[in-house]
Amino acid sequence: MAGFATSRPASLALAAFLTFLNIFAFLLAVGAERRRSTGKVVPDEYDDRSYCLYDTDASTVYGVAAFFVLLLSQVLVTGVTRCLCLGPSLSSRGCAVAAFVLSWLTFLTAEACLVGGSARNAYHTKYLGYYMKHDLVSCATLRKGVFAAAAAMMLINLVASLVYYWSYSKAANGGFVKHQNEVSMGMTDYGLDKGGSGP
Repeated sequence: MAGFATSRPASLALAAFLTFLNIFAFLLAVGAERRRSTGKVVPDEYDDRSYCLYDTDASTVYGVAAFFVLLLSQVLVTGVTRCLCLGPSLSSRGCAVAAFVLSWLTFLTAEACLVGGSARNAYHTKYLGYYMKHDLVSCATLRKGVFAAAAAMMLINLVASLVYYWSYSKAANGGFVKHQNEVSMGMTDYGLDKGGSGP
């Protein structure tokens, strides 16, 4: 029973670490949404044409950082649980499968939003007016809500990952206890049979 007793703190520590990673990625995505690049059309002091003047690219940095933090979280929970098909038999199979699928769907959606948002935010049309031979009317910018959608998917991913990991841990610990009980019962029956067959 020593192995079972020491498994609970490890499970709680891992769940806390997964929560930290997802919350950290969530905050980075929120920061990326708030720091999206904006551009305004300004006249060129050396030419009659206009060009786009952009501010900081901090949103791209936040988005890329959130991408890798969320990736680390998903790799960690997948590695610990050894995926759905390689883990122990789960008693609440339907709940575990639903949480597993939801975890991966929200993960892929969030990562796609982060990659697309970061790439689009880094795309600038600063000197497009020079190549197109006309004045710019507006500047290309990332529309609102892309990083916010990623942040929302991260929260759902956190809940789904924790539910899946809880189902996995419950099945693993329950299987160990059940196995120990079966061994104890088998030894007891064997002792009774042996005692009954004696003189």
